[in-house]
Amino acid sequence: MKHVSKLLGLVLVAAALLLSACAKKPVRSATPDNTQTGPGNMIDPTQVAVGPDSTLEKRPEGTVPDANKSVVEPVYFALDRAAVAPAERPKLQAAIKWLADNPTKSLVMVGHCDWRGTAEYNLGLGDRRANSVKKFLESMGADGKRLETLSKGSTDAKQGGGEAEWQKDRRVDFVELVKQ
Repeated sequence: MKHVSKLLGLVLVAAALLLSACAKKPVRSATPDNTQTGPGNMIDPTQVAVGPDSTLEKRPEGTVPDANKSVVEPVYFALDRAAVAPAERPKLQAAIKWLADNPTKSLVMVGHCDWRGTAEYNLGLGDRRANSVKKFLESMGADGKRLETLSKGSTDAKQGGGEAEWQKDRRVDFVELVKQ
C-alpha cells in the first residue's frame, strides 16, 4: 500500500509536469505579415521615418527616403548574438569619425535579423543589437543624445537561400537621422 501511494504520487507529478510544459514555438509563415505583431500593437517598422524630436512617425504612402542607406559600413553579428565582435569594432571607429565630421547630425542604429525565428523574437534581437552598438559608441565617447535605435527585426530579411545570405541580414545599419 505504501509503494502504491508513492507510485500514484509520482505519476500525478509527472502528468502535471507534462501538462504544464511550454507550448511549441509558433512557426512563421512563408509570407511576412507586417500588421500588428503582438503585445502593445507595435507599429510596422517598414513604414516609419525618424521625425523631429527623434520620434517615430508614419511615413507618407509611397515615399522611400534615402535615409535607409547606411552612412558607414554596417556591423554584422553571429547567429542569435547581440554582442559586437572584436573584428567588427573598427567599423564603430568609422561611425565615431562620421559623428565628428558631421557635428550637427545624428545617427539611428537600425537592428536587423535573418528570417529565422518569430517576428516578435527578431524585433527584440534587432533592438538588442542596435542598443549594443549604441552603448559601445557611447563608451567610445559618442554623445548619446545624437544616437537613436530602431529595430526592423526580420522585416527586410531574405527568406530561403543559405547561410551566406542570412549573414548579411544579421546587422546594424548606421542611418543618418532625417529631420523633417
